[in-house]
Amino acid sequence: MQANLQLQQWYSHIGVFGTYADMPLNHFVQASTSPAVPPAVPLSSPDLLSLRQDILDFDGCALKKTATNLVFADGNPAAQVMLIGEAPGADEDRQGKPFVGQSGKLLNKMLASIGLNRNTVYITNILPWRPPGNRTPTDHEIVQCMPFVRRHIALIKPTYIVTLGGIAAKSLLDTNTGIMRLRGQWKTYNKDGLNIPVLPIFHPAFLLRTPAHKREAWQDLLSLKVRLDA
Repeated sequence: MQANLQLQQWYSHIGVFGTYADMPLNHFVQASTSPAVPPAVPLSSPDLLSLRQDILDFDGCALKKTATNLVFADGNPAAQVMLIGEAPGADEDRQGKPFVGQSGKLLNKMLASIGLNRNTVYITNILPWRPPGNRTPTDHEIVQCMPFVRRHIALIKPTYIVTLGGIAAKSLLDTNTGIMRLRGQWKTYNKDGLNIPVLPIFHPAFLLRTPAHKREAWQDLLSLKVRLDA
C-alpha cells in the first residue's frame, strides 16, 4: 500500500494525474496507424446558414468544448477569392470572427495592397474552433473538420482559393510539401466536382515573426492580382 502511495505521488509530481490502461501506449505510433474517423455529419448543407448550424450541432471534435465561440467566416460570400487559414486564435475565439487580431490587421493591409478588402473576399479557417493555447492542430482534428471545409468551398464556389500558411495548404491539397516550397505556386483544388486554382501563401502570423519574408508574400499577392485583373 505504501509503495502504491509513493508511486501515485511520483506520478503526480511529474504531471500524470490519471491512468487509462494497464500498459503504456505510444501515442505517436497510435496516431500514425489508427484510421482517422471523419465526422458523422451530412455533407449536403443547402446553404451557409445550414452549414453553420451543422457545425454548431457537431459534438465530435473536442476543441468545441474548450473554445469560447465558433469562428465560422467573414466577408462576402459572393467574392471571387476565398481565403482559408489554419485556426482561430485568442482574439478570434473571443469575437467569433476569423483574422481579427494582429494577424488580421496585417492580412487587411496585405489585401489592401492589391485593392481588396473584407467586403471583396471571403475568409474562413480549416478549424472553426481555437486549439487550446493556439497550439498546432492535430491531424485527427483536421480530418474531423475537413468535411465542413469541403462543403464550405462547395457552397461558396470561389474563382480562386488562397491558403494562408502550411496547415491550410497541406490540408486542402493533400500534400506533405512544406509552405516554403508551396508558396507562390498555383495548384488546383480537385474535390466534389470542383477544379479551383489555389495559391498558397505565408500566414500573416508567420510574417509578423519573420518580416524578411514579406517580400515573397508581396510577390505572391501580385500573382493573385494578375489573375484577378485578367
